[in-house]
Amino acid sequence: MALLDDRVFPFLTHTRVSISLSHRIANPFNPYRYLDLIQLLPDSVANQIAAGEVIQRPASMVKELVENAIDAGAQHVDVLATDAGRTSLQVIDDGCGMSETDARLAFERHATSKIRQATDLFTLTTMGFRGEALPSIAAVAQVELQTRTAEQELGTRLILEGSRVISQEPVACPVGSNFIVKNLFFNVPARRKFLKSNATELSNITSELERIVLVHPETAFTLTSNGATLMSLTPSSLKGRIAAVFGQRLTDKLLSVEVETPMVSIHGFVGAPESARKRGAQQYFFVNNRYMRHPYFHRAVQEAFTQLIPSDEQVPYFIYFDVEPAEIDVNIHPTKTEIKFENEQPIWQILLAAVRESLGRFAAVPTIDFDTEGRPTDIPVYNPLDTTRPLPQQPVVEVNPNYNPFATGPSSREQHTPSGWDPTPYGRDHTPSGWEQLYRDLSSTPDASAIASEKGIFPSNLDTASTAHSSMAQYRGQYLLTTADEGLLFVDQHRAHIRILYDRYLTQFSASPQPSQRLLFPEVVKLSASESSTLTGVLSDLLALGFDISDLGSGAFSILGIPAGLEGLDPQSLLLDLIGAAADRGILPSDDIHSRLAIALARAAAIPVGQFLSPIEQDDLLCQLHASTDPVHTPDGHLIQVVLPQETIDKLFR
Repeated sequence: MALLDDRVFPFLTHTRVSISLSHRIANPFNPYRYLDLIQLLPDSVANQIAAGEVIQRPASMVKELVENAIDAGAQHVDVLATDAGRTSLQVIDDGCGMSETDARLAFERHATSKIRQATDLFTLTTMGFRGEALPSIAAVAQVELQTRTAEQELGTRLILEGSRVISQEPVACPVGSNFIVKNLFFNVPARRKFLKSNATELSNITSELERIVLVHPETAFTLTSNGATLMSLTPSSLKGRIAAVFGQRLTDKLLSVEVETPMVSIHGFVGAPESARKRGAQQYFFVNNRYMRHPYFHRAVQEAFTQLIPSDEQVPYFIYFDVEPAEIDVNIHPTKTEIKFENEQPIWQILLAAVRESLGRFAAVPTIDFDTEGRPTDIPVYNPLDTTRPLPQQPVVEVNPNYNPFATGPSSREQHTPSGWDPTPYGRDHTPSGWEQLYRDLSSTPDASAIASEKGIFPSNLDTASTAHSSMAQYRGQYLLTTADEGLLFVDQHRAHIRILYDRYLTQFSASPQPSQRLLFPEVVKLSASESSTLTGVLSDLLALGFDISDLGSGAFSILGIPAGLEGLDPQSLLLDLIGAAADRGILPSDDIHSRLAIALARAAAIPVGQFLSPIEQDDLLCQLHASTDPVHTPDGHLIQVVLPQETIDKLFR
């Protein structure tokens, strides 16, 4: 019951009205006819609303259930998904388990064992604390829980559907918890239809699981999809866990980062400059064993690599922060990936210095460790004043100047040099043969570019070979210069080739399967679980483009062939770039997948900046550019050509 007076509703000047939240009171003398419009929502509806933020896709359930298993002290966690979690998702752990009362109470909103009062938020050491995950899952799915503690002989089996408890009974089960979630969003069809393809959702599941396994290398994890094992991790060291998830290829290029300060402790690994990639780089920040996104700290890492890598590339890193729980705030969003730091700017400086120090140590250590066994301990130094050592003899090279490879008869190598030898190679009276005259003419031909440079025909920074063409020149191996109606036209040859190749590859997707160039020696690439899921989703598109890829199992793929015309490119780097492009935003429409794959492929195959072109190649490049769909912009919106107006040129000479 609530009491309202004239301070709240002025139109009730001399009336005090009691308003019930359970029914409405009609007032025919007032335009506000119904006064009690606000009602309490049922728990089932409130849980469905909360599930919109907490449970967005099957990967969200994996995150919440596995984090609960970690908080329960589990040493082994199994995740089993059917149809990428749409049909069924099962999480089994060997943690402490729950009693019969706790199992029932865990599905009530704001029921948690992690905190007791508001001040506990500043001393958090667990992953979860809100008490919203389990009721949110039960509100939008069919849930079965089997759990038992070590002190109990029998466990508890609890079945819920749409926040309603269907049954609860004792059951024989091992110590720990076994959650089975079926038919996600069965009662919210509008949410279910917004789920992505199975390949995309499975990639999201593996990504969420990777963020957890990277901070708990002491725990064993397995991930199974439709009966196939995608991930099987045993307890190991931190670097061993990174190698098990992403492959030894990545860990071989990681540099150790470690710094201890009273404010923060930072440890982990950062990639060497040669590990930089345009997209798909593994980049992870963790604070107090919790994954976080932090663009501000990301800029600190990128700042440390200034002038070491191209501006459009990124390096992988796995950086762990340890700070006092009271100095961070994790209670910002239900996903708990946005975290505020009390001392952001000082930590930014510490992180930048730590990464730079790691790069400095890397540069100071030799990259090759030679075998020292059998190597002399002291190399003697030559001393010209030491008469006890014999002087080294200078080698003598004997040359026969009369040797003529074109002469017939006895070998001229046996001839001795006459005392009156003529310096002319064949003698003054010798009549040169056809081959001799050819080589003599070639040796006497002057350097055309040198003559042009001496006479000032071409500036020193233009490619003289290409300027032999009357209407086009090449500047620094990057820009093509030619005349236009409005003035002087500048064309970026690298971007122009990207546009040409992009249109070509995009057309190939809609055509019949393209020819593949077989590799002499197949290359095997080891992918992480998320990368394997992404590759599986776009494999048909890659095969249509001309790739020949075979799945070897356990995340290993064999590259047997690449599209014809891409000889000379690194097949592994090309495939990783394509996977990173496809995984950027979890794309579903095939047209978008084709577009992003075509962009990545065009960037990899385009002529590099600084490559000089012949006049014929320059003409061909411009002809193909002007025949493309957009000769002015690249597929990602960058300018390809600009015109320097004639008026601007004239002003420069006034």
